Amino acid sequence: MSDKALEFIDFWAENSIHAVEQYRTAGASQDVAELTRRLIDAAEGQGISEADLRAEIGDITDYVGEKLKAANMAESERRKTT
Repeated sequence: MSDKALEFIDFWAENSIHAVEQYRTAGASQDVAELTRRLIDAAEGQGISEADLRAEIGDITDYVGEKLKAANMAESERRKTT
């Protein structure tokens, strides 16, 4: 199951975790709890249990929080160069 779980996690994060939009306009969710819940629900829809997620990434909330932080930092850096 680990290959399937890891592939799903990578795909989901790439398509579901996005930087906050400029000037805080409506857009990507920045709520870690909501994103965590979405990841768990989506994984379960693909036959991947919460335990399988944890086995791959550890604490799911921490993982989502770190991915969100990285996306926001990358966007902040991108804005500095434009």
